Amino acid sequence: MSSKYHLSYGERAKQHLHPVARRLFEIAQEKETNVVVSADVTTAGELLDLADRLGPYIAVLKTHIDILDNFSLTVLEDLKALAARHNFLIFEDRKFVDIGNTVQKQYHGGALQISSWADIVNCTMLPGEGIVQALAQTAEGDNFPYKDQRALLILATMTSKGSLATGEYTKLSVECARKYNRFVIGFVASKSLADVETNVAPLENEDFVLFTTGVNMASKGDKLGQQYQTPQSAVEAGADFIIAGRGIYAVPDPVASAKAYKEEGWNAYLRRLSKD
Repeated sequence: MSSKYHLSYGERAKQHLHPVARRLFEIAQEKETNVVVSADVTTAGELLDLADRLGPYIAVLKTHIDILDNFSLTVLEDLKALAARHNFLIFEDRKFVDIGNTVQKQYHGGALQISSWADIVNCTMLPGEGIVQALAQTAEGDNFPYKDQRALLILATMTSKGSLATGEYTKLSVECARKYNRFVIGFVASKSLADVETNVAPLENEDFVLFTTGVNMASKGDKLGQQYQTPQSAVEAGADFIIAGRGIYAVPDPVASAKAYKEEGWNAYLRRLSKD
């Protein structure tokens, strides 16, 4: 897999073929942030409050909309308004993992109406290639109203201890990203996938975006098997965007924490550029 990590976000924005990836890089360059806040809170009030307070310092807000105790479609409209006000993308961490026919209905329809508000979604490769094919088919369909405004990340590795998302699983992740690159913009992974050998040749001007989860400046893990790394170690390992959750929102001053992650993540990115 070719790498564009030596280019700035601004340069990658100009060259990338996917509109969502271009917008993502433009936001990062303009706001000087590569932070993604994982807002794993359980009430709509908490979610909207965090989106409003942390919005100026982040590139993406990552949600688990199905854990809200008081979910409503009004919440989604409010969330979209905050994303527009503070210029960040919304990433619904749905981790689709089912047969193609089911995930199409989960993504574009159903109670959560995910395609109507989430700029980015993700899936696992456990069902095989068909899951990516099905989601891409939906997003590229003639009747899909958000064409070129939505994108998919493939969950290629996980940060939990003992994860089985390795080896052939990761290889299939990269292969499917190349096959369905009109919808797939990158991966959620703990490190660069540049050394993954596949049966599918790299694309011309290939530039998959890497999101790394499990970033925490103060902890090395939790009691449930989560393993953390710092913003610096994540960016050094290839992350374009660092995903932090409890390290930002579950502290006395989430705004100050978001600013600290923003500064450390951005400085790590600048150091990476200076080394290339």
